[in-house]
Amino acid sequence: MMSMLAGLHGHTLRRARRLWLQYGILWLGAVLVGLVAVMYAWLIDFGFEMFSAVQRGHPWLPLVLTPAMSAVCVWLTRRFFAGAEGSGIPQVIASLAEENDRGTPRPSRAPALLTLKILAGKIGISFLGILGGFTIGREGPTVHVGAALMYNMRRFYPRPSSILERRLILAGAAAGLSAAFNTPLAGIVFAIEELSRSFEQRASGIVITTIIFAGIVALGLNGNYTYFGTINAGNDSARELIVAVIVSGVLMGVAGGIFCWLLLNTHRWIPAPLRTLRAERPVVFGALCGLAVAIVGVCAGGMTFGSGYAEAKGLLSGQTQLSAWYPLAKMASMVGSYLPGIPGGIFAPSLSIGAGFGNLLHMVFEHTSLSMLIALAMVGYLAAVTQSPITAFVIVMEMINGHALVISLMATALLASRVSRFFAPPLYEALSERYAHAAAK
Repeated sequence: MMSMLAGLHGHTLRRARRLWLQYGILWLGAVLVGLVAVMYAWLIDFGFEMFSAVQRGHPWLPLVLTPAMSAVCVWLTRRFFAGAEGSGIPQVIASLAEENDRGTPRPSRAPALLTLKILAGKIGISFLGILGGFTIGREGPTVHVGAALMYNMRRFYPRPSSILERRLILAGAAAGLSAAFNTPLAGIVFAIEELSRSFEQRASGIVITTIIFAGIVALGLNGNYTYFGTINAGNDSARELIVAVIVSGVLMGVAGGIFCWLLLNTHRWIPAPLRTLRAERPVVFGALCGLAVAIVGVCAGGMTFGSGYAEAKGLLSGQTQLSAWYPLAKMASMVGSYLPGIPGGIFAPSLSIGAGFGNLLHMVFEHTSLSMLIALAMVGYLAAVTQSPITAFVIVMEMINGHALVISLMATALLASRVSRFFAPPLYEALSERYAHAAAK
């Protein structure tokens, strides 16, 4: 009798252990991704509120605060958190990439780029960056943080394989994007399109499960909301809609392509003395970039500081009026924020720039719906910058509840991404290659 009870107990323990390994670790990681994504969003919002309050009371203070904060961020990143710079998506792609262009294996970058130390640095330094008013978003860093969290869940498996680790990274990255924008479908599409070289059928269940649990946590803490609210499709004629799609797609493709070219070809347009300064004294170079961002922000009346979420939402709701120069000033501020290597994303600023271009187009096409032009320009600019048209289309469609504009959004995203390729290769893939080359040295 005792042996039967012992056998039954052993069977129960083995079954519980098997369930824990099969489901429990994954669910726990997904819940953690959702919690961290929400808390990180609150932290960034709190940081920018603090900056905005100071900036409103002392409009000239950013000329001192922003360069100083930039120098601190660059020093911390280079001294303690190398690998935390930028949006984080190139790091995730580099961690997932198994082969180079010649088909030969490349060394894994996951251990170096997805540590808990990098995770802490990403969150902390990007918070300091937004305290300084930099034009950075939290969505790309949330992808990096989600991937790092899920990758470190491998510690709970007795014999983690490289295949399991890759699936965890993929699931964490997708869940991070989903929780950041409250766009679960976009998270799945992002995993397939942007990380497609590492996507496989068996990983789909892990990705979807992680997105579901992370999304439940985010919904429980933030409620069921649409990132930019809901827009009306308007009553524009088919001819006006076609013209709007073509103009938006081409213009956003050119603008986004130029932005990518600027980030990928700094050696071709930054003067030689500044390139030398960037290489030899990066903290001083970061301070100069911070000063440039501050000057642009002060001249723009403070509208270019931060991610640009409030400006984009205000334009869509009709509560904000922006000048025709806003998208160009925001682009300049975005480049100045990215060059020093401060941790921060480009998704939200890109959407804000797109909204500004949509507002500019409405000044030309006065009889075309403003909200429709803004939506088309947003998806066009995001698609041009990322050159991932499906991801851009799904993100914007879910963020604005724009199902009435599905075909128009798809066409604009595709056209803009194709035009952008005339100027530069896909931004994230090009940047990820640099991490891969660094690993090979």
